[in-house]
Amino acid sequence: MTDLVAGPLDRCVEALPRRYPGPGGAVAVLRDGEVLVRHAWGFANTARRIPFTPRTLFRMCSITKQFTSGLVLDAFADPTVLDADVARRLPLLQEAPPGALHLCHNQSGLRDYWAVAMLLGSPIEAPFGDTEAARLIGATHSLHFTPGTRYSYVNQNFRILSDILEDRTGRGFAELLRTRIFDRAGMETAFLAADTRAMPDGTEGYEGSQASGFRAAENRILWTGDAGLGASLDDMIAWERHIDATRDDPASLHARLSAPVAFADGAPAPYGFGLGRGVEFARQVFGHGGALRGWRSHRLYVPAERISVVVMFNHLSDAHGAALDLLGAVLGAPAPAAAPMLPDPAWLGAYIEPETGIAARLDMAGGAVRLRFGHSGERLVPLPDGSAGTGRTRVIPRADGQWMERPQENQASRLMPLRGPAATDIAGNYRCAELDATLTVVDAGGTLYGGFAGALGQGQMELLDPIAGDAWALPCPRALDHTPPGDWTLHFTRDAGGAVTGVQLGCWLARRLRYDRVG
Repeated sequence: MTDLVAGPLDRCVEALPRRYPGPGGAVAVLRDGEVLVRHAWGFANTARRIPFTPRTLFRMCSITKQFTSGLVLDAFADPTVLDADVARRLPLLQEAPPGALHLCHNQSGLRDYWAVAMLLGSPIEAPFGDTEAARLIGATHSLHFTPGTRYSYVNQNFRILSDILEDRTGRGFAELLRTRIFDRAGMETAFLAADTRAMPDGTEGYEGSQASGFRAAENRILWTGDAGLGASLDDMIAWERHIDATRDDPASLHARLSAPVAFADGAPAPYGFGLGRGVEFARQVFGHGGALRGWRSHRLYVPAERISVVVMFNHLSDAHGAALDLLGAVLGAPAPAAAPMLPDPAWLGAYIEPETGIAARLDMAGGAVRLRFGHSGERLVPLPDGSAGTGRTRVIPRADGQWMERPQENQASRLMPLRGPAATDIAGNYRCAELDATLTVVDAGGTLYGGFAGALGQGQMELLDPIAGDAWALPCPRALDHTPPGDWTLHFTRDAGGAVTGVQLGCWLARRLRYDRVG
């Protein structure tokens, strides 16, 4: 490693614990198969004073998805032979089911079961295991888009795949991971950490912040192919070295995982086989994050430069941001130039995206346009042509109205403006026949609250956030999964006389669910 690289990289690593403060963490950077950085700091368990080391076992969470996809490709050269297995797990689905590749690429059209669990009233820290998963998956009646046409993140896609692998091979998922991937890659201590209640070496994940304090996060979910991987930093270094060592073999596992993927209309898809495909610092990058309450991780690989970066935090800091910091340091990339100061766009306001039925709220925050549409806010850079955007989303004023383009989801649509103050005559009881679930909206002393209930329990009441017209948001600040599914859009409907008859409810992970007013 040259001094030109070592200096910036060393300074970046040294700054991470303060820039992303929390109980502990570990990072690795590799280039040409050589380990440039292997560093850990802080504590894996603060109460027991267990240090965080490169051999600390860690919940890699959704980074598991590429390993599940790898098992599918390793066991079945043509994954479409599993399409009938997928269909059998969706016995109530009233439309054409997705295929196995749709699941691998998050193009299935299924609504994410962690999001749906909140609609069914699940308490935030409730147990969720095989029984609950099978119940939600088997009860699927409809999709929120035609398979292959759009992208939407769906955890149970990969749980379904791991269940099918077990049935087809007659071997447990943990054994398949060990024999078909871990042993081959030299991942000596990696394992299936399905039970989230504890790690065998005592490592904890933590909620909170440096300002508010940290506490051990409580998780009671049983993960499989969606997020069950447990691994140390040294295990992940072995995986990155395996990728580099097999980089020139077109039949290698990573070559197949990173093969180009498309939507049904031929448009390139930036996600496939459990890996995101993107561009950072003008280089193609493959990667994925991992997250659960108390845990954040990210790994990425830059094939042109043969660079790998791995980040693990046992707290809720931005592991993706830290990975980009490290990548920028090893590439010697200059800091991004400040965006030019432009007037606030005239099109700020509230809209409904018609295909999904989700509210798109646009306002200014910190010199950028804030878009609230997906599961978290996006910062869009104002551009001289009057639009605003990033590499993932762009909002464009046109003669026929305001358009939002999200190429990573293969979606472009004209937004429908919401006008006037939010209507307040919405209190009542609403029922979704498809989910056999209810939404209750209550006027509590002149302030509106809402809460869900269903087969998994009775969720807590949340203060509703007015949007405009007949649209409100029901916040979901905490949920079963690592990050809440985002604000639920409540778009109320009325009859010819103006009386509220129901509500269309949804978020990015679970769209277009109809609730009828029942009281």
